[in-house]
Amino acid sequence: MLNEKLKNHNLILASGSPRRQQFFKDLGLDFEIRLKPVDEVYPDQLKHFEICDYLAQLKSLPFKDELQDHDILVTSDTIVWHNNKALGKPKTGDEAFKMLSAMSNATHEVITSICFTTSTSQKTVNAITKVTFKSLSEQEINYYIDHFKPFDKAGAYGIQEWIGQIGITNIEGSYTNVVGLPTHLLYKTLNSMVL
Repeated sequence: MLNEKLKNHNLILASGSPRRQQFFKDLGLDFEIRLKPVDEVYPDQLKHFEICDYLAQLKSLPFKDELQDHDILVTSDTIVWHNNKALGKPKTGDEAFKMLSAMSNATHEVITSICFTTSTSQKTVNAITKVTFKSLSEQEINYYIDHFKPFDKAGAYGIQEWIGQIGITNIEGSYTNVVGLPTHLLYKTLNSMVL
């Protein structure tokens, strides 16, 4: 359906995330993957969704001069927001343990921004989902880190993995957003761009 509307466009996903790539396939979209490294650093004064809006836009910059008239570039960024700070991807097991311990028996927010860039315009949208964990034991946290190595995931967890199945007691908002891409927003925005 949407793919038919996009037939005169070239959809480019600039993400190495297998989860984001799978969502594009699940939506039946024809797309190509283009990757360019970006140093994901943001100004300290940014808070909450401003951070992932900024990073999603930052990821589009290396492509700026090469976009053709019919190209739509999609870049995205996800953060976990807890206790008034952003949790990115953990670099070590200790960092992952600290993040998961902090979110144990508490509610945090998962925020994903999607930036759509063409040769003439740019639009950024975001989704916020509230996720609540039960009280996680040290053994459960260590088991998860040892077996699932969540170092490529914001907030050190994947909702679709073991920890999500045993630990998450409530979710308010988009599930796919927590996985890494609010597909309803992707679909809606692409539709509005190719009327």
